[in-house]
Amino acid sequence: MFRIVDAKYLAPDIKLFRIEAPRIARKRLAGQFVIVRINETGERIPLTIADSDQTTITLIVQAVGKTTKLMNTLEQGSVIADVVGPLGKPSEVRNYGTAVVIGGGLGAAIAYPTVKALKQAGNYVISILGARTKELVILESEMRALSDELSITTDDGSYAGKGLVTDRLRALIQAGRRLDFVLGVGPVPMMRAIAEVTRPHGIKTMVSLNPIMVDGTGMCGGCRVLVNGRSQFACVDGPEFDAHQVDFSVLTARNAMYREAERVALQHFLHQTEQDVKEESMIAGAVLSTPKRAGCACHSTGKP
Repeated sequence: MFRIVDAKYLAPDIKLFRIEAPRIARKRLAGQFVIVRINETGERIPLTIADSDQTTITLIVQAVGKTTKLMNTLEQGSVIADVVGPLGKPSEVRNYGTAVVIGGGLGAAIAYPTVKALKQAGNYVISILGARTKELVILESEMRALSDELSITTDDGSYAGKGLVTDRLRALIQAGRRLDFVLGVGPVPMMRAIAEVTRPHGIKTMVSLNPIMVDGTGMCGGCRVLVNGRSQFACVDGPEFDAHQVDFSVLTARNAMYREAERVALQHFLHQTEQDVKEESMIAGAVLSTPKRAGCACHSTGKP
């Protein structure tokens, strides 16, 4: 069992958890993730490790489906049945020169550990954060402290500059700035757009992919992606891949495969009575008396 030592909202429906997991905390590297199962009957969901110290890992969760909404009802002192990791290949970190890291929405939480690692490796780091609206901008102060430059965009113009993260990236290129490395993390359309901005200029560009995952070890095949015409598994070959080689059309189609099932599960959860939700939350956050069993779970949504 893994105890939650801190839980707080960063924005509407976006919650930060610090969880006791000392073995994972000591081994994890930037870009890696964990598979979380809230209770024995729950689905497995992949969550990027945003930060760690000697005994805890930090996870940032956006409530978009049934399991993430249920997880965000947990509070300090609750426990989680399973946290497995660290999984995936770490980010490719070295001194490139000037590195641009772009986080769209919750992608800021996934990008944060790599920004820290790139800065420690000696890079000049330019960070770009994008969100739909002001209240959804997260980790601004943390990213500003690590970055040599920080730009923020909002779709509706409610904070900082109105526009898209690709507008800021394109402006850097048009200004003649030398960019040696770009990392994009966020919604699939955003990552695809970043790839198309940098492709004509031959700028090394990586993206962190978020396909459906189940076991996180390459056995289930749920996270298959097409990269340079070859099948790869995001959980063991990634989650970061060369953006110019990713087939984003295949990724989009695979992510849509279970959309109807996810919609039905979410609607059922939302129509539960307040007492039902409270009881399910208590079960999720309580110490389970039955032994844990190995085995497969239902599909999970993509890595947030």
